[in-house]
Amino acid sequence: MRRAGLGEGVPPGNYGNYGYPNSGYSACEVENERLTESLRNKVTAIKSLSTEIGHEVKHQNKLLAEMDSQFDSTTGFLGKTMGKLKILSRESQTKLLCYMMLFSFFVFFVIYWIIKLR
Repeated sequence: MRRAGLGEGVPPGNYGNYGYPNSGYSACEVENERLTESLRNKVTAIKSLSTEIGHEVKHQNKLLAEMDSQFDSTTGFLGKTMGKLKILSRESQTKLLCYMMLFSFFVFFVIYWIIKLR
């Protein structure tokens, strides 16, 4: 009985198993290649996902900066409006008080005049 030598029974030029035909090493190598390819695909997917997240974060930061600027301008506008309303309310209270006093004097004068004529 003859023993198969190193590389015998393997097609010529096929030394992918390092000269060990039909060995367990070949199965491990195939499994490693499959797992490596799977890992490579997962890394590529994670890389593209993280890149998309980065773009989304930049876009959201830009929108937040624009909103902050708009809120600042709106706050200034509302502050000016509230200041004007306070001034207007102070003036109207003064005017209202003045009108009430004039009305009171008028009513007092009318009552005085009615009492005097009797």
